[in-house]
Amino acid sequence: MKKVHVFNAGPCILPQEALDRSVEAIKDFKGTGVSVLCVSHRSKEWEETMNETRALWKELLNIPEDYEVLFLGGGASLQFLMVAMNLLEKKAAYLETGVWAKKALKEAKAFGEAYAVASSADKNFTYIPEFTIPADVDYFHITTNNTIYGTEIRKDIDSPVPLVADMSSDILSRPVDVSKYALIYAGAQKNAGPAGVAVVIVKKDILGKVSRYIPTMLDYRTHLDKESMFNTPPVFSILVMNETLKWLKGIGGVEAIQKVNEKKAEILYNEIDRNSLFVGTAEKKDRSIMNVCFVMAPGKEDLQDEFFAFAKSKGMVGIKGHRSVGGFRASIYNACTVEDVQALADCMKEFEALKK
Repeated sequence: MKKVHVFNAGPCILPQEALDRSVEAIKDFKGTGVSVLCVSHRSKEWEETMNETRALWKELLNIPEDYEVLFLGGGASLQFLMVAMNLLEKKAAYLETGVWAKKALKEAKAFGEAYAVASSADKNFTYIPEFTIPADVDYFHITTNNTIYGTEIRKDIDSPVPLVADMSSDILSRPVDVSKYALIYAGAQKNAGPAGVAVVIVKKDILGKVSRYIPTMLDYRTHLDKESMFNTPPVFSILVMNETLKWLKGIGGVEAIQKVNEKKAEILYNEIDRNSLFVGTAEKKDRSIMNVCFVMAPGKEDLQDEFFAFAKSKGMVGIKGHRSVGGFRASIYNACTVEDVQALADCMKEFEALKK
């Protein structure tokens, strides 16, 4: 079988170790003789898995005692709604850095005054704009990593108001000071597991402050009180997340993977900047270490399809840019290896030599 190098933006590449263990759990979950796909979510064995997964999140991100970790269906897109429904009483501020930030802001507008304090739409979201956080809002919302455009906020912000962050595509890629955030949410499928579950890290005392009625399933307190098992949780997605977190802990945690991620990004960005056929699209100071976006250099656009075919022949999978922007995107999430990234850089270098 030909070696493939997976750069999909989501669902993401997962550690082979986690995949292998998950396959075994499909056959026999914890020696029960029952597949994890069929196991009761009220069984002792499953409750142990839920508790372990929650504990792994708390350990890996050093989550303070006054926070809780929830596992919810609906992905990050449902969180756009739930954040505003649970936290917005009068007014909220958003930083508009891409499509997902715009969608989050759209949902918030249904519950009160919500507006963008700054936007990078003027340059097609290729940079992180300067901003000032208002002091009179219920919360300030950011999207830390922008998968479509390849920009990232890589430092934890000091905010005078509760800070909410969509970390779907860079969570677990670096250490985070959770205490600076009121709520963090992330769809698992971009770095922490398969599609089907979102993780929410919430400071418990920010809940219950709004005056509106919140439907039972959309109230964070419902899931907090029932330890994410008010209804049947996405069992298999959480199981694979559990195995992914164990893999991450085993290689040294977020501190260790941050060094690997920075090395991968350096290899790829250096090749983009060196190669006469390609150019990066994000401003250098705001480049993401998770999603590397680039296009053919001016005058070389007619080589795009040829490079796609060449890269495919070399085993590169998932490097096509988002349909809204075109070009190329290599998502180099935690489980993507240095060897994978070097193979892509070598592929770009070889293509350049062929065209000289």
